[in-house]
Amino acid sequence: MCGRYASSRRPEDLAGIFEIDKWEPEETLEPDYNVAPTKEVYAVLDRPLKDADSPHPVRQLRKLKWGLVPSWAKTPEGGARMINARAETVHEKPAYRRAFAARRCIVPADGYYEWVTGTQERELEAEGKKKRPRKQPYFVLPADGSVFAMAGLYEFWRDRTLPDDHPQAWWVTCSVITTEAERTPLAVAPAEGPHALVDIHPRMPLMLTPDRWDAWLDPARTDPDGLRDLLAPPPPGLMRAYPVSTAVSNVRNNGPELLKELEAPEEGTLF
Repeated sequence: MCGRYASSRRPEDLAGIFEIDKWEPEETLEPDYNVAPTKEVYAVLDRPLKDADSPHPVRQLRKLKWGLVPSWAKTPEGGARMINARAETVHEKPAYRRAFAARRCIVPADGYYEWVTGTQERELEAEGKKKRPRKQPYFVLPADGSVFAMAGLYEFWRDRTLPDDHPQAWWVTCSVITTEAERTPLAVAPAEGPHALVDIHPRMPLMLTPDRWDAWLDPARTDPDGLRDLLAPPPPGLMRAYPVSTAVSNVRNNGPELLKELEAPEEGTLF
């Protein structure tokens, strides 16, 4: 699952990392250390420019809303529930399959937050039988400090209650793809606590390594079988995780202090 993440890189830095050709300064977002569903987020995508003479796709850094609203939805209310798409079924689910075939993006992050629960609760959650209570939060990020490039989808939704020239007539929303959490040891594990991502949560965002970025973003690639090959998990041993303050559990808290590593889990939490 990916329900919260941190994104503090400036657009200029993201432009260099992803070789962005087009981004609008007026769409600049402030660093966000507690990105939650329905917030506006950065996404990297390849798409022809609007009203451009050339039909060729251009790599863009766009500001989208996190929580995908399918084009056929009557209202946008369900978007808050469609923040994640499962890699195993994204090609067949009605809400995601069209976007998977033609509208894929990368959602850049510093890393993501996840909350540890007890073994039995994790098993029930994996089976979809129980909603997980919040426990000790951990921050998960690439061990080398590189960008965490989450595989995503984006979609357009037209608000028919507004005229064509209204600035909010079109919504552009996105979802993050998740996969099974790694069972191999973390590259850097906390002294006390989980030693593999699966010890934290049974799911994780699908991180795309740089060698897959171009293929994933290419809108000319539409074959579902070929695209599903890109959904393979990244090589093991790239991640680290460490405990952070439970302050991150409140979406109103936001600041770099949320990323501060704790020496040990907070008193009263698991591990």
